[in-house]
Amino acid sequence: MDLKSMTLPELEDYMESIGEKKFRGKQLYEWMHKHLVFSLEEMNNIPKKLKEKIETKSEIYGVKLADCFVSKLDGTRKYLFELHDGNIIESVLMKYKHGNSVCISSQAGCRMGCRFCASTLGGLDRNLEPSEMLSQIYYIQKDIGERISNVVMMGTGEPLDNFENVLRFLELITSEEGLHISQRNLTISTCGIVPKIKELARKRLQITLAISLHSPNDEMRKELMPIANKYSMDELLDACRYYFKETNRRMTFEYSLVAGMNDQPEHAMQLCKRLKGFPCHVNLIPVNPIKERDFKQSLPESVSGFKKILEKNRVNVTIRREMGADINAACGQLRRKKLQSVR
Repeated sequence: MDLKSMTLPELEDYMESIGEKKFRGKQLYEWMHKHLVFSLEEMNNIPKKLKEKIETKSEIYGVKLADCFVSKLDGTRKYLFELHDGNIIESVLMKYKHGNSVCISSQAGCRMGCRFCASTLGGLDRNLEPSEMLSQIYYIQKDIGERISNVVMMGTGEPLDNFENVLRFLELITSEEGLHISQRNLTISTCGIVPKIKELARKRLQITLAISLHSPNDEMRKELMPIANKYSMDELLDACRYYFKETNRRMTFEYSLVAGMNDQPEHAMQLCKRLKGFPCHVNLIPVNPIKERDFKQSLPESVSGFKKILEKNRVNVTIRREMGADINAACGQLRRKKLQSVR
């Protein structure tokens, strides 16, 4: 029994099922989700006998700090966390004028195989529990002593490949009894698992859905992303239109620019035709080079040229500001480095 992954009613019911008063569930819930404690020892109004009973019947999964790196360029912090089974995950804190944003992992490793991403090089170890996703945010908020106002699920893993746990995480992180982060301040990034996008749409949540597109056509996308062999761009964009219809939330399309591969003017024009008339935002990302691949980052003039073509064709577009470049803050880089040093 993973107590931190339970909703308040579930925790209250669980307390009654083990012969305790219902209100003990609320006390435990507030300690974990409001006071952000990681152990029973810190819960000073929970009787010793109840703590002993809990320890024999259930767990409170959290994270343990394995390492932390702070960028000298912009203050970005990269956290490496160890899980109860020894797995390593990573999270990133980015400070903006509009508030503190945390990028969290949803899996230990990833099985999607996107060629430009370091997270997937070692494959998938396992899904994260809701408690382990929450604990990344809780630890960082306590560490900096400031509220986390925005959460993006763009760390290690494919969130829609851990669908049920991610839904439970969303329920807990937005709960009024917890941190109560607004749904509109949550972003889920996916490589494009079409059936799960539609299933998420039917939940009618007010979160932002970010699609890793990275290509204007099927042929090129198949070279970069194995998921493209299963779902065509037409199928993916149809699912995105369905998501917009159900939620009225504007889509974000992530587009990593690789020098000489997908950053030419003709690629920009193809992308404009694909997205014509669709309420969306394109986020251009100069690719983060990793040593296992020979991808090179697009030149600044190629990036700005690509952006101008999109703007000219009335596609809403920005270039993502690179943060934490001096601490390998890009997804998967530090985790892989840490795992290789351990092995």
